[in-house]
Amino acid sequence: MRISTASCLCPFLVCLCFIQRCYGASHHVPAKVPSRNQTKLANGETEVHHRPKRGWIWNQFFVLEEHFGTEAQYVGKLHSNSDKGDGSVRYILDGEGAGTIFIIDEVTGDIHATKSLDREKKTHYVLHAQALDRHTEEALEPKSEFIIKVQDINDNAPKFPDGPFVATVPEMSEVGTSVLQVTATDADDPTYGNSARIVYSILQGQPYFSVDPKTGIIRTALANMDREAREHYTVVIQAKDMAGQVGGLSGSTTINITLTDINDNPPKFPQKNYQLYVPESAQVGKAVGKIKANDEDLGVNADIRYSIINSEGANMFSISTDRDTREGIISLKKPLNYERKKTYTLHIEGVNTHVDPRYSYLGSFKDTATLKITVGDVDEAPVFSLEHFIMDVYENAPSGTEVGGVTARDPDSRNSPVRYYLDSKEEGVRYFRIDEASGVIRTTQPLDREDMPWHNITVMASEVDNPSLLSHVPVTVQVLDVNDNPPEIATDEEVIVCESSRPGQVIQTVTAVDKDDFANGQRFSFALPSQLPVNPNFTLRDNEDSTASIIARRRRFNHLTQELYELPIVVWDGGEPSLSGTSTLTLRVCPCQRHGRVRMCQGEAFLSSAGLSTGALIAILLCIVILLAIVVLFITLRRSKKEPLIISEEDIRENVVTYDDEGGGEEDTEAFDIIALRNPAAAEELKFRRDVRPEARQHCVLPRSRRSPSVELDEVDVHEFIKQRLVEADMDTSVPPYDSLQTYAYEGQGSPTGTVSPLDSPGTQSEQDYNYLDDWGPEFQKLAELYGEADSDVTT
Repeated sequence: MRISTASCLCPFLVCLCFIQRCYGASHHVPAKVPSRNQTKLANGETEVHHRPKRGWIWNQFFVLEEHFGTEAQYVGKLHSNSDKGDGSVRYILDGEGAGTIFIIDEVTGDIHATKSLDREKKTHYVLHAQALDRHTEEALEPKSEFIIKVQDINDNAPKFPDGPFVATVPEMSEVGTSVLQVTATDADDPTYGNSARIVYSILQGQPYFSVDPKTGIIRTALANMDREAREHYTVVIQAKDMAGQVGGLSGSTTINITLTDINDNPPKFPQKNYQLYVPESAQVGKAVGKIKANDEDLGVNADIRYSIINSEGANMFSISTDRDTREGIISLKKPLNYERKKTYTLHIEGVNTHVDPRYSYLGSFKDTATLKITVGDVDEAPVFSLEHFIMDVYENAPSGTEVGGVTARDPDSRNSPVRYYLDSKEEGVRYFRIDEASGVIRTTQPLDREDMPWHNITVMASEVDNPSLLSHVPVTVQVLDVNDNPPEIATDEEVIVCESSRPGQVIQTVTAVDKDDFANGQRFSFALPSQLPVNPNFTLRDNEDSTASIIARRRRFNHLTQELYELPIVVWDGGEPSLSGTSTLTLRVCPCQRHGRVRMCQGEAFLSSAGLSTGALIAILLCIVILLAIVVLFITLRRSKKEPLIISEEDIRENVVTYDDEGGGEEDTEAFDIIALRNPAAAEELKFRRDVRPEARQHCVLPRSRRSPSVELDEVDVHEFIKQRLVEADMDTSVPPYDSLQTYAYEGQGSPTGTVSPLDSPGTQSEQDYNYLDDWGPEFQKLAELYGEADSDVTT
């Protein structure tokens, strides 16, 4: 397949076409040398391989961008050597934009672009072409890949993406000093034509600056530009494509250039001679005057260091530089005395601290001035030995305790006596007094550190000869702490106790406070009062970290039974001596939800939260009254006398009545209810009332001789009787649905042993041997032990 385009007009492409066609022509080759399409056989003959010839395949087409014509833009032509022009070959196209942007004529192979393309969005398209037999749809040639490149036109102007710009350059810079490089960008194709070839030029800023047309570097064009004369410049730079030719597109940007300062100006005093009056009462170290030299530079270039260069002035005065105002501050180094020296002359020099050697040719960067100081004679007020006095005294000290003293003197040559006073306008005066002659300060009443730990007073001093001259000094008195305040529990709120509290559960952790300072009041110990009995409800645990935990000692509190509890706690501080205080906490029992969250604490809240009306409350109260009446009636019926359980007075048996309480063992005889012994017939009648506890309790045993002869019952074996009763108890469905103790009191009619009860016969001796009881099983084990002990006692 060969591809032809309008680009074949190019001579180079024509040559390529010619070479391609010549390569496909036949060549005469010697018979003995097989060509590339022949194979030499064993018999010396050659076999020729036939294959279809393909035209030269160009790997790319070109199409102009931004085509706005009414017809589709022609791109190129596909042609196969198999195409005889009879329409039997069908050309197909696939790949990027195939069918949408690029279409192909299936018969002729002409390719057209149906849409306007933008090279800045997509530079090329990769497509695949193939020739098929129209009738059989078989591929005549393999699929070929080619590229359609979008050819650029000059449709984008240069732009400065980072503009506008700000730049600086030192003043007094040499010509050609680089200031800034600006770069413009052009979206057009830099490899095709001059669409993206940019040239820079300056539109505004001459003659001070220039720009390199190729690199865009801005340079100074004028020498000795002085910042003090002009500081800011505006430069406009233009970038034009098409190498600056007519018709090219252009863009511009603005550069704001500022000249930065250099130290090119020395300091200058406005005048050469100055005068200053300083009274002799001026304090040492205090400023007495100022002097300033001017410098037109900025920043560190204008920094000046002042100094006194003559010894006369340097011995008595010092000078320093104020960084903010750049003034020379003159201070007094030694006290002035008018009587000794009345004038001083100072030679002051101002020098730049940052000097650039490159500009030393401009001269020395310093200046000098003369300052004459005149000392004035004044009558000075007394001078205190300190500027601020700090004293201390313990609290609760008795009235008249010495706190400290102040001293002042007359600085004049007369040295007049000094009197001391307290400023009566201050509140602290009522706590202190001062001795007028000695300056000793004493208390007028005991002080309380917890009420006021610091006192500030002002002491005034004046000369006796001239009371109008007063001097003042502040005095601060610190009240030192003593341990005079007992500690107390920090909270006054009620402690909440949940009804579901368990023994050992921490109800709340409490802390203590002490009005004393940290040394005496911040280490606490806790305990319950030792003189009170042990609290059955709560106890206290000292955590040894100035806290204590209230712990429950029992479970199941009930706010209906008791809602409020009081718990006194004794707290000791760590002072010397140690003080203690007792605080009583109120503990309120409340119903709580899970995790101890309080649900309700006030009795009124129970009714209000339920939202009950007055009628509902009356109905509830009426139900409670009815229930109480039923309970009282039931108790009354229980206490009433029931029918006797004894059928015959003469037929008495020992009976153990059932009960659900745990007794005190064998020694607890009152826990048993021994009634009259009953016979088997009576037991049958009372079978359904075994769970009823008889009212009458009879503890008696009748001897066999007193049994009624009228009652004649057959003797029954005890084992058989017990087994029968056990079966009856197991099969009986009318018994209560809870555990009960079945009573088996039948001893057997006419037993030779008689009664086994020791009651009413403590003094009788029985010759009966009760060892056989051991063979009756565990039910009679206790009985055997009792009779065994009784026999031992009798024998003894």
